[in-house]
Amino acid sequence: MAVTPLYKLFADQLAASIREGVLQPGERIASVRIASQQHKVSVTTVVRAYELLESRGIIESHPQSGYFVREQAQPVDKPAAKREVHQNNPAWQQSTEVDVSRLVLATLKTIQQDGTVPLGSPYPNPALFPSQRVAQYAGKITRNASQSSVFDDLPPGHPDLLRQIARRYLENGLKVDPEEIVITVGATEAINLCLQAVARPGDTVAVETPTFYAMLHAIERLGMRALEIPTDPQRGIDVDALEELTRTQPVAACMVMPNFQNPLGFQMPDANKEKLVRLAERLQMPVIENAVYSELYYGNAHPSSLKNYDREGLVLHCSSFSKSLTSAYRIGWAMPGRFREQVEKLKFLNTLATPTAPQRAIAEYLTQGGYERHLRRVRRAFAQQRDLMRHFVLRFFPAGTSVSEPEGGYVLWVELPSGVDAMELYRRSLALGITVAPGRIFAATNRYSHFIRLNYSYPWSREIEQALKLVGKLVEELAG
Repeated sequence: MAVTPLYKLFADQLAASIREGVLQPGERIASVRIASQQHKVSVTTVVRAYELLESRGIIESHPQSGYFVREQAQPVDKPAAKREVHQNNPAWQQSTEVDVSRLVLATLKTIQQDGTVPLGSPYPNPALFPSQRVAQYAGKITRNASQSSVFDDLPPGHPDLLRQIARRYLENGLKVDPEEIVITVGATEAINLCLQAVARPGDTVAVETPTFYAMLHAIERLGMRALEIPTDPQRGIDVDALEELTRTQPVAACMVMPNFQNPLGFQMPDANKEKLVRLAERLQMPVIENAVYSELYYGNAHPSSLKNYDREGLVLHCSSFSKSLTSAYRIGWAMPGRFREQVEKLKFLNTLATPTAPQRAIAEYLTQGGYERHLRRVRRAFAQQRDLMRHFVLRFFPAGTSVSEPEGGYVLWVELPSGVDAMELYRRSLALGITVAPGRIFAATNRYSHFIRLNYSYPWSREIEQALKLVGKLVEELAG
């Protein structure tokens, strides 16, 4: 069997990175010398690989400037700025293999760098949380660990926390049996366990688009395919489009975030929530509901969940305390309906258990009261900061920019002028010590190449205002 030359292997590796969007059209690639050092290959190997890619029309050389990805090096999906484009574009009707984890990890690492203005952070401002009080409860419980049994850690979770979670749902109008709940390591594990319980590798899973990348990670991790469904910035996932697509291809499950979806921020109307659940019943299609932002509403009443309309146990409801109380302990849960036993078994097989001390600490905090008062303060702060962020984005960014109007949560979805490359904006902003989240990480394809997500959970300051002004100037440069 013939051995593939090293330069061809290196060229194929680089071409794959370009196809996957890691390297964007027009972007400069590493020089021959630097590439030789980074990949531990000879200069000759790099030169021959670059010559091969140039002959294929994938890259091009610029005299005295180096090598660049050609503008037409790969087919790029036209960004969909309007809902009509979503409905009429045949590309939306095809399921897609998911490969976004590397790009998300790379951007998250830079977003969390010390000293940066965290406009791109996915996490709420930790200063708003009563973390010290919860830590005191945890410390006391740990010091008295001799009173605990090793079996307290096993699924489904500590009885005190299960009871407090069920009580919280009851206060918000949803009767829940504590025995239905399975405690997990954050909502991410809950989503992964639920998806693993209802679908198999190779299956197609329907998702909103854009969608929170944790949903895409779960699909990618389990070797499934994503079917992106048009999603309206006010009404949520297009249930009619979902129904139409299920007539032409099998859909194993649907994953949605009906309340204050990340990144769009909408609250799905109750009629649409019920319509989605009724469709799920007709198709016998499980629906995984990500409800991590449901406590962060700006209105007068707690929003309903899909679980409110679930008559057959097809809604697998996932949530956590990470976005509303404390992110230090990553305590989440699933209410998997008819799939509860399977999810509990998978929890045991995947991570065995969730530590008891943080479960008991949060249960103690909820027992002592003050959670609702804390949430009211956080909601007021987020609502005020949303208005400020929207105002200054529209003021500092050039014409052609539009922004979402979230009804809860703490993130803003920004559509930039069509010629702006959000990945290039992300890199230039980072060079100035400012982070933004590029739209590329919120879909299985590159259709949101001129969108960014901004975090407004931090108190408004001169530093944040100046950062927005600088980002606006960069957008104007890129648009020009």
